Amino acid sequence: MTSTAESTRELLLSRIRDVADYPKPGVVFKDITPLLADPVAFTALTDALAELCVRHGATKIVGLEARGFILAAPVAVRAGLGFVPVRKAGKLPGATLAQAYELEYGSAEIEIHAEDLVAEDRIMVIDDVLATGGTAEASLELIRRAGAQVAGVAVLMELGFLAGRTRLEPGLRGAPLEALITV
Repeated sequence: MTSTAESTRELLLSRIRDVADYPKPGVVFKDITPLLADPVAFTALTDALAELCVRHGATKIVGLEARGFILAAPVAVRAGLGFVPVRKAGKLPGATLAQAYELEYGSAEIEIHAEDLVAEDRIMVIDDVLATGGTAEASLELIRRAGAQVAGVAVLMELGFLAGRTRLEPGLRGAPLEALITV
């Protein structure tokens, strides 16, 4: 890791607040709102993610609902790329592609407007946190079903102890998974 990357990592980490026992007892929630409120840290995050998109040849960015939207939209603007939201089922108007996935207790479904992606597109998926990997895995399937290619996945923070990287590896099919911070 370069000294610039390390200083960015330290800045980002310094702006992430641990909230004990949220949303339930025993969980330490990683709150990124202080990072978002700090223009220097938010700019550093946006620049780092935009650089990854350019490096991996992305032509569009997919942001995962909901915090992924907050990160992906300014990254798309900074990198000069289009932004395509992946939403919870029933939130997008018109024709969509849907993908169900398993959660720890139950299942969920996400959707995308397929017409926003074309075969020539190389999509970088951006989210705030990689936890168990279910939503990211489902988004990769949606991107491919829409006919586009996966350039990679980039997240602010990976919760390594939840093994999301392991779950996501088969769906990446060799595309990179970039985490600016791993805890």
